[in-house]
Amino acid sequence: VDRRIESEESGDEEAKKRVVEKEEGQNMRIGESRENPQIEVSAPVEMEALILDPEAEDIDLNHMRIGKIEGFEVLKKAKTVCLRQNLIKKIENLEELKALRELDLYDNEIKKVENLEALEELELLDFFFGGGKNFTGNFIVQLKSLDLLSRKPQSLTKLLKSSKLTSVQLAKVIENIDTLTKLDSLFLGNNKIPKLQNLDGLTNLTVLSIQSNRITKIEGLQSLLNLRELYISHNGIEVIEGLESNKKLTTLDIAANKVKKIENISHLTELEEFWMNDNLIENWSDLDELKNAKKLETVYLERNPLQKDPQYRRKIMLALPSVRQIDATFIRF
Repeated sequence: VDRRIESEESGDEEAKKRVVEKEEGQNMRIGESRENPQIEVSAPVEMEALILDPEAEDIDLNHMRIGKIEGFEVLKKAKTVCLRQNLIKKIENLEELKALRELDLYDNEIKKVENLEALEELELLDFFFGGGKNFTGNFIVQLKSLDLLSRKPQSLTKLLKSSKLTSVQLAKVIENIDTLTKLDSLFLGNNKIPKLQNLDGLTNLTVLSIQSNRITKIEGLQSLLNLRELYISHNGIEVIEGLESNKKLTTLDIAANKVKKIENISHLTELEEFWMNDNLIENWSDLDELKNAKKLETVYLERNPLQKDPQYRRKIMLALPSVRQIDATFIRF
C-alpha cells in the first residue's frame, strides 16, 4: 500500500509531514549536514572507480570529486581534457598524453604548474580560480593560451616567456607581460585595476577586455595598432579619448560609464559594433561621429537620455543608415 496516496486521500497532515521528511532524508547527498544541507563534505574519488575510453579525444570529468590525476596513460588519443571543479592538488601522470592540446583545471587546489614539459602539443592551459595564493611554474614551449583569472600570481616571469603565447587572462596584474609580443587577446575583467598601462610591447594584440574595473581614462593604447576589439564597459570613464592610433577597431564597447558626449572616434571607419548604452548621451548631433563608419551594423544607446525621445529608433536609422540592429532589436525593412 502506498502510504503517500493513503495520507493524501485521508487528509492526514501529520502523515504527509512524515512522508516529506522521510523523502528529504533519502534525497540528502552523502556528506551533507542535516543542520545545513548546503554544507557538503566531499571525499575524493579514486580514479580506479572511473572508466576511461582509450579511443576518446575529448575527456570531460567535471565536478566528480577527483583527488588525484592517475590512470590517464591510456588516453593516448586525447586532445582535450577537462577536469573542472575537482579536488586535484598536483599536476601529474600526464606524460603519455602526447596529443593533448587543451587542459582545463578550473577550480581545483593546484598551486604549481609542473610536469607539463612532455606535452609538446599543449596550446591551452586553464587555471581559473585555483586554490593557492602562491603560484609558480615552468617554461612551456608550445603554450598559446594561459588563463590565470581570479588567482593571485606572485611569480609569472618564467611562464610569461613563451613566445607562442597568444591569449592570457590575469587578475589584478598588468605587469610582466612585455615579452609577450605575439599576444593576441588579453582579458583583465572584473578586478580593481585603476589604470591602463604597460601595454606598449603588445603590438599584435587584437582583443583587449578590461571591463568592470576602476578605469577613469582611456590611455596607453597608442602602440596597439592592430587592436580590433576593445571592451571597457562598467568603469568610470567620462571622456572618449586616446584612440587615435587604433584605427582598426571593429568593436568598441564603452557601455555603463559616465560619458556625456560621443567624440574623438570619427577616424574609426572600420567600426561594426558600437556599444554606448547606460551612459549620459543626450544630443542627437553626437551621432555625426559615427557617419564615417560605413560598416557599422550594431548600435547600443539604450538607457541614455536620448532614449526618452519618442522617435528614438527612427532618428538612429536616419542618422546611421548602415545600422541593422539598434540595442537588442533588429531593424525591420
